[in-house]
Amino acid sequence: MSSSVQLFQGQKYHELKGQCLQQGRLFEDPEFPASDESLYYDSAAKGRVEWKRPKDLCEDPHLLVDGMSSHDFHQGKLGNCWFVAACSCLALRKSLWQQVIPDYDEQEWDPKNPRKYAGIFRFRFWYFGEWTEVVVDDLLPTENGELIYCRSNVRNEFWSALLEKAYAKLAGSYQALDGGCAAEALVDFTGAVAESINLAEGKYGEVISEQMKLFEDLMKVHKRGGFISCSISSPGRPSEAETELGLVVGHAYSVTAIRKLRLGETLVFSFKAEKLFMVRLRNPWGKKEWLGAWSDSSEEWKKVSDSERKNLGLTVENDGEFWMTFEDWCKNFTDVDICRTVNTSYFSLHKTWEEEMMYGAWAKHPEPLLNRSGGCFDNRETFLQNPQYLFAVQKAEDKVLVSLQQEDRRKYKKEGKGDNITIGFEILKVEDNRRYRLHKLTVQERVATSPYSNTRSVFLRRTLQQGRYVLVPTTYLPGVPTKFILRLYTDVPSKLRELKADRPKMTCWSLLCGYPRRVTQIKVHSAEGLQKQDRSGGADPYVLIKCENQSRRSPVQHDTTSPVFNTQVIFYRKDIDSAVTIQVWNSNLLSDQFLGQAVLAASPGDPREQRRLRLRGRGGGEAAELPGHISVTVLSSDDLAEL
Repeated sequence: MSSSVQLFQGQKYHELKGQCLQQGRLFEDPEFPASDESLYYDSAAKGRVEWKRPKDLCEDPHLLVDGMSSHDFHQGKLGNCWFVAACSCLALRKSLWQQVIPDYDEQEWDPKNPRKYAGIFRFRFWYFGEWTEVVVDDLLPTENGELIYCRSNVRNEFWSALLEKAYAKLAGSYQALDGGCAAEALVDFTGAVAESINLAEGKYGEVISEQMKLFEDLMKVHKRGGFISCSISSPGRPSEAETELGLVVGHAYSVTAIRKLRLGETLVFSFKAEKLFMVRLRNPWGKKEWLGAWSDSSEEWKKVSDSERKNLGLTVENDGEFWMTFEDWCKNFTDVDICRTVNTSYFSLHKTWEEEMMYGAWAKHPEPLLNRSGGCFDNRETFLQNPQYLFAVQKAEDKVLVSLQQEDRRKYKKEGKGDNITIGFEILKVEDNRRYRLHKLTVQERVATSPYSNTRSVFLRRTLQQGRYVLVPTTYLPGVPTKFILRLYTDVPSKLRELKADRPKMTCWSLLCGYPRRVTQIKVHSAEGLQKQDRSGGADPYVLIKCENQSRRSPVQHDTTSPVFNTQVIFYRKDIDSAVTIQVWNSNLLSDQFLGQAVLAASPGDPREQRRLRLRGRGGGEAAELPGHISVTVLSSDDLAEL
């Protein structure tokens, strides 16, 4: 965890605790008082609530009783099963919950020294990209002497109720936690990367190959310390209705185990399969379980002896926990939230990633060059009026993970603006030497589009080829302002940075050395019919594109006389009479051979469509013809902010 921790509302735990102990009083939080305004953002929702301290609810209160277990709590009255599902995932990993509840031993009640207790607790959340410490008092909302929200199975244990209070403070009120997504809470507990999958849209219940790919991926996520929760969306069905097979609609279940099992001979005979793909789930209510295959009293369990159960790891820890086959899981659930803990440690046996993180914002401005809220790709006129981020893929190909997260909007519920905005992003392959913002899509390739969703974050995994890319985060509709965090993970550092300038900067040097007067964009698509260079009749060609004193070279294409290059470059030209030269060379160990070139004036009036040009020898426009042609697109403009 980063060493710098932000203090929410500037409250310092040790300082506040010291003052309370000195004055012999219990802490009462002025920033989140024990009153209706902390419970509700909507005045119509008010009820009769009494705020009580744990010592008024039981004799021997504790933060934790016998450590932490994923069965420690129940949901209470709030529609926040998603928060409870996230807590039960968090409880499975001590290293992670110790990050959320720092120095839990020091915060614990000490029955031998009651005077050391000040009624103050602190929790840490990964809040919009920074670890943030939230301080709360121990006054909890009750009715008839019972906690009304999240509570432990053990009457004198209070970590989940206090954690929920700190999380409600961050959101502005308890009511702001009504309805949400487990992945969001898990991101806030861990700093992980969230991904949402729609099982129905992805046809995972029908296509076995897709099902197996997902199973392997989820098994890897679980093994590497990630979290998975799932739910059944409820169009046309009341939320919390039960399906025929006992699952609750609109309700978050946490996945507590994933197993691929090889069956012994006797079991192969019983199940007519060599392997079983199984998932164990937990209902945060601690009751109401699955009634289908492998449910607690089903036929399947009767075929498996207790010792085989143990050997296979098909154990059930507590009530509310049950097993089902992965196929049944894909068919019965509709939505999955995955939290990947992306490994960025250099001291690890598993694959590690290079992480880059940028803060940004969509902001409206009437001037097109200053507007940063252009909407999605469908808004062709304004799409490029969004923030733009340049990054490089340095290897021949690299797997790239991208997470775009908007700021948490729950705190705006009091103003009636608490709903998430629909967001997503595009990835464009751009010129190898692009340094300024894009203004028009011409030769660039659109290589990836994220899902567009009104979830807090969207996620994309893609394998990209070597080259430069521009990532454009967008809201779905233009003109919607909000802040975001962009996180990019690659195998090799990607040099992610925001493109801010529209054109080269005018400086004192520009007066002495000249300022560009024209911008030219070139894409070399391919070549054909090149001179054969080796006995097998092939060649190892590359292109070299020269303009004034600049040059760019493409990667070598091996063993072909009809290479596909798809190489893009952009030049800002001071001398508009100086031609652009595109040369084709053959790569060789001792010295490279010249295979021919095309010389272009690259003027704004030249044809803008793809052209097929004859290769010629060195020299002027009428130099001798050589074998082969190249296909190019060339665009020029004297407006430096046009391309």
